[in-house]
Amino acid sequence: MPFHLSIVRGPHAGLDRADLKVRLEAMMRKRNLEVEEVSFLLTDDKQIHELNREYRGYDKPTDVLAFALTEGDVGPRDTGLLGDVIVSVPTARRQAREAKRPLVDELTMLLAHGLLHLLGYDHATVKEDRVMRAETDVLVAAAELASASKKKKARAPSKKRTVALAIAQRSPGAPPKKAPKKG
Repeated sequence: MPFHLSIVRGPHAGLDRADLKVRLEAMMRKRNLEVEEVSFLLTDDKQIHELNREYRGYDKPTDVLAFALTEGDVGPRDTGLLGDVIVSVPTARRQAREAKRPLVDELTMLLAHGLLHLLGYDHATVKEDRVMRAETDVLVAAAELASASKKKKARAPSKKRTVALAIAQRSPGAPPKKAPKKG
C-alpha cells in the first residue's frame, strides 16, 4: 500500500511518526486501498493558510485539505492515484485541546476525513455529512485498534527476556533453587 507521510514545518511536539504510519496503513487496509497512491502531509498553519487561500479562496488556515488527483469520470481506482491530504498540526492541536482529547486522536480523525474526500465522500448535505461521519468513525476505529495492537505487542516481554530476568535474579554462583516437595 503505497503512501507517503511527510511531516514538515515543525518540529511538532508529541507526534509519533511510526504510530501515525500504523494508523494510516490500517485506514487504507480498511478501505481496501492496496495499490492506490496517496500522500499525507502534516504541516503548519502558515502553509495550509496559503493553500486554502490559493485553491479554495478562503483567506484563513483550516484543519485539513484534500486534493484528489483525478476528477470527473476517471476515478482513483482507474489510475491508482488518490491524491494529497494536508493537515495543520497547530490547528489539530487546538481542536484536540478544545475537545479534551489527545492530539493523535484528532490527527487520526482529520487524516481519515481527508482520505474519504479523496475517495469521493463529501458533507455538503445533512445526509452526506451523516454518511461521511459514520465512515470516518469506522476508519478511526480501525486505526486505533491497529495502534493499540502494535503497542501491546511492543510491551509484551519476549520469552528470552523472561528467562534472562529469572537467571539474573539468582546470586552469582548459587545453585538453582529446587522446587519444594509436595508432601
